[in-house]
Amino acid sequence: MNRVITIGTRGSELALWQANYIKDRLAEINVQAQLKIIKTQGDNILNLRLDKLEGKGFFTKELEEHLLDGSIDLAVHSHKDLPTVNPPGLMIAAVSDREDPSEVILILKDCVDSSKKLSVKHNGIVGTSSNRRQSQLLAVRPDLEFENLRGNVNTRIQKLRDEKYDAIIMAKAGISRLNLDLSEFYIEEIEPTAEMVPAPAQGVLAVQIRESDTALYQVLQQIHNATVAEQIGVERKVLNLFDGGCHMPLGCYCKQDEEGVFHVWTTKADNQNDFPDRLYVNAPTSEGLAEHILQKFDVTNRKLPKKVFISRELSEHSYFARALSKHNIEIDARSLIRTVPTIHKLDSYVFKQVDWVFFSSKNGIEYFFSLDPLLPKDVKFGVVGRGSEDALRALGKTVSFIGESSDTAEISEEFAAVANGSTVLFPLAKDSLRSIRKSLSEDTKIIELVIYETILEEDVEPTYADVLVFTSPSNVDAYFADNLLEPGQQIVAIGKSTGQKFDEMGVKYILPASPDEIGLAEVVFGIDV
Repeated sequence: MNRVITIGTRGSELALWQANYIKDRLAEINVQAQLKIIKTQGDNILNLRLDKLEGKGFFTKELEEHLLDGSIDLAVHSHKDLPTVNPPGLMIAAVSDREDPSEVILILKDCVDSSKKLSVKHNGIVGTSSNRRQSQLLAVRPDLEFENLRGNVNTRIQKLRDEKYDAIIMAKAGISRLNLDLSEFYIEEIEPTAEMVPAPAQGVLAVQIRESDTALYQVLQQIHNATVAEQIGVERKVLNLFDGGCHMPLGCYCKQDEEGVFHVWTTKADNQNDFPDRLYVNAPTSEGLAEHILQKFDVTNRKLPKKVFISRELSEHSYFARALSKHNIEIDARSLIRTVPTIHKLDSYVFKQVDWVFFSSKNGIEYFFSLDPLLPKDVKFGVVGRGSEDALRALGKTVSFIGESSDTAEISEEFAAVANGSTVLFPLAKDSLRSIRKSLSEDTKIIELVIYETILEEDVEPTYADVLVFTSPSNVDAYFADNLLEPGQQIVAIGKSTGQKFDEMGVKYILPASPDEIGLAEVVFGIDV
């Protein structure tokens, strides 16, 4: 292409980075480009929350007008800021690779409480202008307070420095792109399938052009990521079907595994203070996925379970209990096992050279620390599931590894990648399956400490719930020693080791995406009875 391309961009440091990124990509394919800075409505009005601004394109409208009148050839947008429908005459010609779509919480160091989920102190004030972020944060930390936060990345960070908030939450992509030094803050990262599902297309740049500019479209296909386009296409179709804009408390994240299967996490609330519904689905193709997700959220036209059994006691403040109570689903929560300690005193010298302590359950954490172990100051902790992470947090311990898969073999491989060659202590139950240690290398020193045993309850009362959630293989054994599965009852198994019990029984079951209460809430919300 012989002509010099004019790229329209907002003037913030991040917007300029994004525009220069596309300019550099064009240079790689021998296309010259220049930048033109354009102010938008979103840049000019900084005193209102985003949901109070009129319209859906307040960060993009002016750029699109310049495209249409021909004063620029190409506009670079943060894809999540774009309305789901292009103005007549415009199109998205290319999308970038995807930056990590995680969220990060920046916390003033004197406002950190590591015993709390996400490490913000009790009743902390969090800065955000996003209804999506607020609804999801309130679901896991209902004590937090929220204040409006507007401005570019550096402006927001300066407001935190000025102590106008105790913490702020931002997209990791923007921080990474600007390569900022944030060592003065405590940083907590939230992965996109954990407590906070990102905005549709978060971390992706969109290159917008005129539909009539076919020559430029053909050139841009050389820098277009078709795989990312298909994945965020699902996310943005969900947003479009809900007729939502940037102010809607909706998060959607789609990724593909090595076999090409699409995995999608979606969260939606009515407003920023509403407890959100969460859904996880997977499919071999992206076709029809967004429509399927929309149908699942239409609870007026489908039958949710009326009653759910779970083989674990729950507090009224548990995420799972609140997710079900929102839809008036009755909960039968009772453990079918009990545990007893097998030792009452430790020889502390055993742990002097331990690098890691790995826990597969909250029971292991409780019994181990009741023994007052003496551990090296630099010891690291690994766990299975966010519930175990929370249990360690409550004891003031920082977790260095969290296995979030329902497949213990996958967790074992992930843990081996960080722990091979070290000394690992496994506090465990008698007759433990010892799944996590299986991928560790021969030069890894393993110390096993059996600290409790599991006893099955007898004469377990049956449940006539629509859905039965089993949290361990032992609970499965205890229930089906006396009971049969009733017609129509559906099974949810936490973890593949629990699922193997049902494989042996020839019973179908559903496996959550993550072995925790959020994963369970996603699964139960998706079940029709």
